[in-house]
Amino acid sequence: MPAVTIRNLSEETHRALKVRAAHHGRSTEAEIRDILEAAVRPTNRLRIGTALLALSQDAGLTHADFEAMEQSHDQTPAIPMSFE
Repeated sequence: MPAVTIRNLSEETHRALKVRAAHHGRSTEAEIRDILEAAVRPTNRLRIGTALLALSQDAGLTHADFEAMEQSHDQTPAIPMSFE
């Protein structure tokens, strides 16, 4: 698992992290991991799969609709362009 070193952290910030960690009942390192995780992977982030599912449900699409589209889909390979 990757490790990160944070240099030049002020004493005040380090002390505040230790207090915050104690308040949450975990180590300072665990608190920093939680802060970083929340910053870069927020719980309300848009997930493309979830968004596509909601869109198809809003449109009233079912598995049968997708199967019908697959069957009617032209399976013929595309003809490459020629520049000659």
